[in-house]
Amino acid sequence: MKPKMHSNVFETSRADALLEWYDRHARVMPWRVPPEARRNGVMPDAYKVWLSEIMLQQTTVATVQSYFKYFVKRWPTVKDLANAEDGDVMGAWAGLGYYARARNLLKCARVVTKDHKGLFPNDYEQLLKLPGIGPYTAAALSAIAFDRSETVVDGNVERVMSRLFEVNTPLPHAKSKLTEFAARLTPQKRPGDYAQAVMDLGATLCTPRNPACGICPWNASCLGRINGTASALPKKRPKQQKPTRYGIVYYVEREDGAVLLERRPEKGLLGGMLGFPCSAWEDIAKDSPPLQTEWQALGEEVRHTFTHFHLRLAIRCAHVTQAVSPRVGMFVSKSEFAPNSLPTLMRKVFNLVTAKDKLGKGIYRKRSSQRNV
Repeated sequence: MKPKMHSNVFETSRADALLEWYDRHARVMPWRVPPEARRNGVMPDAYKVWLSEIMLQQTTVATVQSYFKYFVKRWPTVKDLANAEDGDVMGAWAGLGYYARARNLLKCARVVTKDHKGLFPNDYEQLLKLPGIGPYTAAALSAIAFDRSETVVDGNVERVMSRLFEVNTPLPHAKSKLTEFAARLTPQKRPGDYAQAVMDLGATLCTPRNPACGICPWNASCLGRINGTASALPKKRPKQQKPTRYGIVYYVEREDGAVLLERRPEKGLLGGMLGFPCSAWEDIAKDSPPLQTEWQALGEEVRHTFTHFHLRLAIRCAHVTQAVSPRVGMFVSKSEFAPNSLPTLMRKVFNLVTAKDKLGKGIYRKRSSQRNV
């Protein structure tokens, strides 16, 4: 349920003060229309706003910018993206993580193209019906792209509200209260700029550590600053220690240079992505090779962290003839194999294997010894 907005004169003056600050200090981003241009009637491209918001989930602005520029150059409109090959989009997404977002990105682009004639709906409730769009993204797109007075609350906004109103309830329990405060401050005037202004305030001044309270446009009324508690807010419950899972990843190269890859199941981590065959990721690594051959332990392990657990994969390597048929996966020719399109975890595997080979300690040493037999 959306929070009810009921601004008073004091809250309106706060919004005005923040907008004045934003007009001078707005961050420059490739998907953003500067405040002066917006005041002159230039509106953002909803496709670019949506794309940036999906990319920014769980990812930093610094990381996203180069990906965003690549996507809009290759697929300039939502219709272009809808017509793209799944593998091309997933490959371009590699490195941003959380691959379910990339799958939903394609689903959403195709629904918007097919059911909405390539135009994003400007209504919050209609946006919520699109694949991969939740309450935050619907509010952000509605406010930023269409200047509707919706309450946009991300981690930056939560931090600003918790300090401004000195909310001592730990997150995530404080979320509903912080959203209510954010709704009270959301103005009818320039809501798109205001939404971006609060996020900019949190990202540049009201930072997690050492907030710059002295130059904040809200410092005079911020209870956290007044009472000296700003740096300790928002409060959070202690993080639970992540468990560690183990497995084995198998790097197989054929004598013609083809590499064995398998496509992971659509549901689950790295869903739908190509990668090297793996055993299950469990408490204990259990050998589950994709074919019968002589395996060489690389003597290295790949370490990677997902949202809920750490992963450690031992690497097994093999060099096989063209007569070998794998139980899982398929061989991809040397000309079609694109390591940079692999998800980050699998790129780590490839980099370790190739680094060992360059030192003469990997599968090429094994292959050479086999040739001499």
